Amino acid sequence: MIKVGVIGGTGYTGAELLRLLTGHPNVEIAAVTSRSNQGELVSDIYPNLRGIVDVPFVTPELNNLSGCDVVFFATPHGVAQSSVPGFLEAGIKVIDLSADFRLRDQSVWEKWYGQPHQASGLLPRAVYGLPEVNREAIVGADLVACAGCYPTSIQLGLLPLLRQGSVDSSDIIANSASGVSGAGRQANISALFSEASDSFKAYGASGHRHQPEIEQGLEDIAGHSVGLTFVPHLLPINRGIHTTIYANLVDLNVDIQELYEYHFKNEPFIDVLPAGSHPETRTVRGSNYCRIAVHRPDNGRKVIVLVVEDNLTKGASGQAIQCMNLMFGLPEILGLMMPGLLP
Repeated sequence: MIKVGVIGGTGYTGAELLRLLTGHPNVEIAAVTSRSNQGELVSDIYPNLRGIVDVPFVTPELNNLSGCDVVFFATPHGVAQSSVPGFLEAGIKVIDLSADFRLRDQSVWEKWYGQPHQASGLLPRAVYGLPEVNREAIVGADLVACAGCYPTSIQLGLLPLLRQGSVDSSDIIANSASGVSGAGRQANISALFSEASDSFKAYGASGHRHQPEIEQGLEDIAGHSVGLTFVPHLLPINRGIHTTIYANLVDLNVDIQELYEYHFKNEPFIDVLPAGSHPETRTVRGSNYCRIAVHRPDNGRKVIVLVVEDNLTKGASGQAIQCMNLMFGLPEILGLMMPGLLP
C-alpha cells in the first residue's frame, strides 16, 4: 500500500483528493493536515467523508508525515516551496497542486505571484504534471508540479494541432469559463451565491497568472514560441471548466476530426466526441475525463476546439492521482475510472 499524506486537507482540492483516494485500492491515507483545524476530525469539516475518513487533522510538520511515501500539497500558492525540500530529503515523493513549481523561470514566477521563490533550486527538478504530454518524465519524478485547471484544458485542446503543426501558432485565442470552486474555499465576496448566481463575467482580461504556465506548456508542445490571448470567465456553477479555443489552420487539407481521434485514441481520460458535438460540463462533473469536440465552420480556415473538464478533478486532484499512479508504477487509471455525475 502507498501511504499518502494530504497537506491542506480543508480546501476544495484537498477534499476532492480525499474523496478520490478513499476509492483507490492501493492507497492508505496516513495523515491529513490543517493548522487551523488541528485536532478536529476530517469528517467534521466534510460530512460526506463521515465513516470513511474519520482521522483528525494534524499540523503539516515533517514528523507528522514521516511515514508517508508521497505527500500531496493542496495548499495556496507560495506555501509548498518552504516545506518541499525537507520532504524530498527524507525520501518522500511530492505532488504539488499549487503553482509553486510549474514555471521554470524564477523571475516569471515571482512577477506573477508577487513574492520571492523560496526553493528556486528545485525548479529544474520539478516535472510538469500533465500526463498526456509528460508521461515518461512523470514516471521517474520525485517532485511533480501538477498542471493548473485552465492550463490543462487549453493544452489538451491544442495538443494535436500544435504537434502536427496544423495551425498558425502566433495567434491563438482561448476563452475559458470556470465554476466558483476554482477560487478556492476561502471567504471571497465575488464567490458568494448572491454575487455569482445569475451572472457571467470575464476577469483577468489584461493578464492572468495562468498565462505564463499555458504559454510555457504550449511552447514545449509546439517546439517554438506561441502567441496566446487568454481570457478567463466566472461561471455561476460549483465546478467545471468550459474552454473555447480559436485558431487558424495553415494546412487546409487536414481532417481535424480524424487528427484528434487518432492522437487521443490511446488516452484513457480524453474523450473526443463525434463531429458536430458540443460538450457539456455536467458530463464530466466529479470525473477525471476531459471531453473535446472540434469544429471547422464552413470548412474554412478557422478551427474551433471545445473542451470540458472538472476543475477539481482532471483540473487538479484527479490529475494529481493520475501522476501518483505513474510515479509508483501503477496502472494510470487506477482509482479514477468513475463516470461523471448526472443529473
